[in-house]
Amino acid sequence: MKVLVIGSGGREHALAWKIGRSPLVERVFCAPGNGGTASIADNVTLAADDLPGLTRFALDRSIDLTVVGPELPLVLGIVDRFRSHGLSIVGPTAAAARLEGSKIFAKDFMKRHQVPTAACVVCNSFEEAMGAIRRGDLGFPLVVKADGLAAGKGVVIAQDRQQAESAVEQMMRRRVFGEAGERVLLEECLRGREASFLVFSDGEHFLPMVPSQDHKRVFDRDRGPNTGGMGAYSTDGILSSEEQQEVVEAIVGPTIRGMAVEGNEFSGVLYVGLMLTPDGIKVLEYNVRLGDPEAQPVLFRLENDLVEVLQAIHGQTLDSVRLRWDSACSVCVVLASGGYPGKYPTGKSIQGIDDAEAVGQVTVFHAGTRLQDGQLVTSGGRVLGVTAKDADLPAAVARVYRALEKVRFEPMHFRTDIGRHG
Repeated sequence: MKVLVIGSGGREHALAWKIGRSPLVERVFCAPGNGGTASIADNVTLAADDLPGLTRFALDRSIDLTVVGPELPLVLGIVDRFRSHGLSIVGPTAAAARLEGSKIFAKDFMKRHQVPTAACVVCNSFEEAMGAIRRGDLGFPLVVKADGLAAGKGVVIAQDRQQAESAVEQMMRRRVFGEAGERVLLEECLRGREASFLVFSDGEHFLPMVPSQDHKRVFDRDRGPNTGGMGAYSTDGILSSEEQQEVVEAIVGPTIRGMAVEGNEFSGVLYVGLMLTPDGIKVLEYNVRLGDPEAQPVLFRLENDLVEVLQAIHGQTLDSVRLRWDSACSVCVVLASGGYPGKYPTGKSIQGIDDAEAVGQVTVFHAGTRLQDGQLVTSGGRVLGVTAKDADLPAAVARVYRALEKVRFEPMHFRTDIGRHG
């Protein structure tokens, strides 16, 4: 069969890598792909949000199955478009993708279905937001969120009134996140331990993946601005069996059932960002696709043929699947261009990837890379995701940092504490 993977990041490289290992697959296409996918798939020069172009390509090439990596095409309705043309695709419809496309929609949904989450205030105007901040409705620190998609960067944890007002000014007046800042959500700042909980869903049935934990802040010890993710790790110990059961019963089950009851069956991958607070487990956010970089360490542990799982999602037979997981621990460390998430240079030569993978049990997933005259160069903020596994977490951490020492590009930045406080 022929499979199309939509997207260009590390998550999409990991998807293409895993899908390409299936004996069911004869050819993988990536649109637009990156310098890493070029070695394992056919890159297609179509943007992930070019819905008409992607539809024509899938029809012309008789693509058997399409997998969507990033959130934007899902929110724009690529699943609805493909289905209307009789094309097989895995992912939620535009209506279901609102769980990520609008933080305010997600909050209202959680309230309707008694899904535990932080208290919040919805602000439809700059004046409303400023009034709520000045009244101290939710106290400080305060989380300020742009309502729409902002590539993982539309969240500011404001320590005081001045920072909160500045965040609202940036989002609603200066529109640093474009239309995403038309409305904002002010949210109480939850305290505790974070975790990422992902499930495959066919709209009725769902299967949890192994837990993982993302590191959003750009600098060590969780300092600096939020990014798209500077690294992640996956171990069974992130959540106890009791905690996992609580997440399934109090959060995932009500979410999948609630979406179905409201006529928006959720099919694809549901990502639930969690905070384990002293008052119980609460939802920080929903995403409607695999996380990036969580996809890399999670898929690294999956022993099933991913294509068979995706086919079961599409065919609504997920209840017949039993997921199998490597007992090893896995870690992904993102190598970013210096300056990210702000301004950064591109076009810089990348060296040492083969040496890193020669360490063993290591795969380097590409994100912001491209081929230029046969040479691999940087093309984005998050450049590579060095991913390793080993018997336990300290060994996996040691292995991944030993491997990334082999990689070189200028200027290169990475966190030195991924998985070290897990």
